[in-house]
Amino acid sequence: MIKACVIGWPISHSRSPLIHGYWLKQNGIDGSYVRQPVEPSELDAFIANLASAGLAGCNVTIPHKEAVFDLVTRADESTERLGAVNTVYLREGKLLGTNTDGEGFLNNLRSAAPRLALANGRAVVLGAGGASLAVVNTLLEQGASEVAVANRTREKAEQLRRRFGKRVMAIDWARAGDHLGECSLLANTTSLGMKGQPELAIDLSRLPGTAIVTDIVYTPLRTKLLSDAAARGNLVVEGLGMLLHQAVRGFALWFGVTPQVTGELHDLVARDIDPDFKP
Repeated sequence: MIKACVIGWPISHSRSPLIHGYWLKQNGIDGSYVRQPVEPSELDAFIANLASAGLAGCNVTIPHKEAVFDLVTRADESTERLGAVNTVYLREGKLLGTNTDGEGFLNNLRSAAPRLALANGRAVVLGAGGASLAVVNTLLEQGASEVAVANRTREKAEQLRRRFGKRVMAIDWARAGDHLGECSLLANTTSLGMKGQPELAIDLSRLPGTAIVTDIVYTPLRTKLLSDAAARGNLVVEGLGMLLHQAVRGFALWFGVTPQVTGELHDLVARDIDPDFKP
């Protein structure tokens, strides 16, 4: 049996076992994927003993992504730039770490908007935390001409500007709405709008009708930001798809099969989040 897990502290909220369990069953694979709570003080030992514990690898979530980066060999330049790892796997006895958040974000966008062209476009990203790093990096890799980053603490947005260079611009949080005029993509990477958190307040009046609006928050499935954008006619992309798409490569690395993100899987996880969900 091939075994993998997701680690975090806490970890009880993770829906990754539901996703990977669906794929294991769908592909007839003799495998398991479980939640594994790992305290920060136990992290080094857990990663070091991954192979001896019989694990093919693990996903990494809050608060361990940056710490695991220093405990594994980085598998690619993109992960090196991010300084954070969300997927660990074994190859020839070596522990490798990669980050699939960016491709999860991008493939979610592409599934909802197949004709989306990010090259030479302008994006506004709300937030400057770990998720923002992956999103900004991906937008730049896709050829965005400018990515404006707004964060409640402006210095964190300035840090992204220094990390990624002149195509990233730091803007004041309170004036984010003023920068939407020529925007082709608006992405929220903060926790604002999440169940139990304050709502995200932003003036969308300057946002072009052709702009796409996405939110990495998926509890609730459709945030107020997305509802407001949809009401004014913008195409919106919900955050649940990012969770599903970021899981694809890890499953392939551990279990040897590249799984599909299907409507059935989406609805399964959506009902787990919201029992009243209807497709």
